[in-house]
Amino acid sequence: MGRYHFVFPRWSNLLLPAAIVVGTTAPLYVAFLVAFGFSPKTTDVGYQPVQPIPFSHAVHAGQLGMDCRYCHNTVEVAAKAAIPPTQTCMNCHTQIHPESELLKPLWESYRTGRPVEWVRVHDLPDYTYFNHSAHVTRGVSCVECHGRVDTMDRVWQVEPLSMSWCLECHRYPDPHLRDPDLVTQLEWGWDWDAAERLAEGERWRDINDLHPSQDCTTCHR
Repeated sequence: MGRYHFVFPRWSNLLLPAAIVVGTTAPLYVAFLVAFGFSPKTTDVGYQPVQPIPFSHAVHAGQLGMDCRYCHNTVEVAAKAAIPPTQTCMNCHTQIHPESELLKPLWESYRTGRPVEWVRVHDLPDYTYFNHSAHVTRGVSCVECHGRVDTMDRVWQVEPLSMSWCLECHRYPDPHLRDPDLVTQLEWGWDWDAAERLAEGERWRDINDLHPSQDCTTCHR
């Protein structure tokens, strides 16, 4: 009888169980990766996380009329809009509703010095550079990216914050511009017709001589 000739060495049989495991789990891994990549937490409009303290922008920025810059006090001078420290909250809440059960995490932070673990809602990828001060000091209001937060009890992501969305604004900024002194007045111009709003934006683009960059290195540094 002739002898059999094997194409693969005998030890290659050990690879069969591994191939079965990989073949079984790989589709599940890919499905999970795609689902996470396209989830609201990652990219989509509508992401609305629960915060450790139920802070209502509708009450503070809306009913009470607090200026965004009181809490986010670096927005005009730095790339990031600061998340307010506990002391900022306590400037009011040592006197206003100090016994509220909802504020227990705030008082715990105040006593221990550990910051409140707020959950970021608008979280750009690490490879993207965005400068808040460059926008708000040139008349791009908070509302253009964050929506009417003065009407939100719990903030949610209104815009996709995608590259195409940003580029659309850089190519055609006029509908998104206003007097830089009015950037935190979120209700401003909300009931204007499109022609009025566009004319106002064109005026401020000319006043500030704005030519938004579309170069890759503007956002990817």
